[in-house]
Amino acid sequence: QGHLVESGGGLAQAGGSLRLSCAASGRTFSQWNMGWFRQGPGKEREFVAAISRSGESTYYADAVKGRFTISRDNAENTMYLQMNSLKPGDTAVYYCAAHRWGTFNYYYASTYDVWGQGTQVTVSS
Repeated sequence: QGHLVESGGGLAQAGGSLRLSCAASGRTFSQWNMGWFRQGPGKEREFVAAISRSGESTYYADAVKGRFTISRDNAENTMYLQMNSLKPGDTAVYYCAAHRWGTFNYYYASTYDVWGQGTQVTVSS
């Protein structure tokens, strides 16, 4: 149970903005902590941002702090990542992920047990 689908990726110029969405199936979205990760060309998957079940707590990687904003709408079973002031270094496949039980070590990919298929974000200079 639990299926995630990302959308909103595409091509942007440096300094531009994109908004990613992550739509979840099932009736228990509000019980999941959620996160965004990314994997750039030739790089390992890395943490971007995370948000608690209620949305009250948010966490960011240093590389995106002040530029990206994570949010969620539990009534719509959807999570968002607003990305502003984009840089070429933000080019990556972006994945959303759900943490359904256990300790929420939001920084580590291993703490999440459901993943979307990913959406490509390309930032040109």
